[in-house]
Parts: sequence; C-alpha cells; structure tokens
Amino acid sequence: MPVSDSDAASLRGPLEAILREAGEIALETSRREFKRWTKGHDNSPVSEADLAVNDFLKVRLPALAPHAGWLSEETEDDPAARATNTVWIVDPIDGTRAFITKRPDWTICVALVDRGRPQLAGVYAPVTNEMFVAAAGRGATRNGAPIGVSAGSDLGGVRAAGPRRYLDHLAALTPGTRQLPKVHSLALRLTRVAEGAFDVALSSPGSHDWDLAAADLLIHEAGGVLTDIAGHGLRYNLPEPTHGALIATGAARHGPLVGLMRDRLTEFV
Repeated sequence: MPVSDSDAASLRGPLEAILREAGEIALETSRREFKRWTKGHDNSPVSEADLAVNDFLKVRLPALAPHAGWLSEETEDDPAARATNTVWIVDPIDGTRAFITKRPDWTICVALVDRGRPQLAGVYAPVTNEMFVAAAGRGATRNGAPIGVSAGSDLGGVRAAGPRRYLDHLAALTPGTRQLPKVHSLALRLTRVAEGAFDVALSSPGSHDWDLAAADLLIHEAGGVLTDIAGHGLRYNLPEPTHGALIATGAARHGPLVGLMRDRLTEFV
C-alpha cells in the first residue's frame, strides 16, 4: 500500500514520541556500565544499547505502518522482510563510537521509505535533545520549528564537514572553505546541512541505507539535495543497501559544486 503525503504527515507526532522513548532507553544505558563489542564482518563497534533500541523500535514502529517491511543495521537482513514497496529503514544508534566514548554526536534514525524514496523521517540526538522530523511535501523541523538549508550559490567560504582528505580536495577547488569539526553520526552531519548549520557535507563510499534515508528526506524538505558526487540521486531498499561517495548541500549550490568537482571525481572515491 503506497504511503501518501497525508499518511506520512499524520505519523510525524507518533514517530517523534517513539524516538524520544528510544532515546531514553539509550541514555539510561549510557549512564551505567554496558557491554560493547565489535562485529566480526567489518570490525565496527556495537553496544547493548544498539540492540535494545533496535528491539524497541521493531516492536513499536510496525503499529504506525503495519504493511511495511524492515531493514536495520542491527537486524540480520532478510530480503523477504523487505520485499515490499514500503519499508522501515532504521539505525538504532548512528555514531556508536561516539555513544561508547560519551560524546554527544550520536543519533537514532528512522525513515519510512516507499518505492525507493523516504516519505517520513526522524533523526534524534538525545544528548542535545534535538529532534529533526520531516514528511514528504510538508517540510522539515527541529524541535517543532521549521528549518532550511543555507541560502545562496556562492562556493567561496563554504562551511563544510566530512572526511579530512575530501575537505582538503574541496578546499583546493573552492578557496576559503571552512573545514568544520568531525561529526560522528553521518546522519547528523547531513542533517546539519538541512538546518543550515553547514553549507556542505561529504561522505566517503560505504555508507548504508540506514545511515542516509532519514537525513535524505530532511535535506530535501529543507530545500537541499543529497546525491552521489556525480550528482545522481539516491534510491533505497534495493538489494544492495550501500552507497558511494556523497555530497549534501543547498539546491542552489549543488549544481555549481558538482560541476566544479566533475573533472576530479577520482579524488573523492
């Protein structure tokens, strides 16, 4: 069953409430000693909070869209569970390294994707109490207030965040680039573009649907664009959920920036 704009808009409040409950689960875990380990396939960190939040969301989210499938970083992928046009895409804790080391820049990310594109999204940073929510065609908000990307198409002096070598390449192309500190949650890094705090955010290859889908809708609804470095838009819930190098920026700045980078794409992969 397709997700209409009105359906997605009606779910913004319930999604926010669920995200806040999930955030409290993670915060309570962070206040005590908790288990953490590394995943064998890629040596990435995981904690008991990742699994607890994942389990909570897997129980609560289906009530909002019972027909939707499920794709989460912390659930073994079952293609049959997402062999549908509509799917929940979840990262229980994006930025687990930050969570484990008591930094504030980790988030809980949820997107409801229909036919390859997000229709409802939430990115919640519990430590700083920042709740970002968007519904297709209805704009994006931070703690209930509308947000928008930074204005203008000028590439001089842009505020940019991302991998250091990418920022160095960007600075060589756009003199005056202001390199911003690392944000451990990729979703939060991208969402800072949506709220206008960053002008540009970059990501190296290897990110997954769960890192991106929620932030993608927030950026889009805030007047921005998230694409690969060549300027192609993203699709989600495909058989392979990984993506190449990415760029997020305002719509007016996107075309000029992609054009400037087009001849040097190999530096960004």
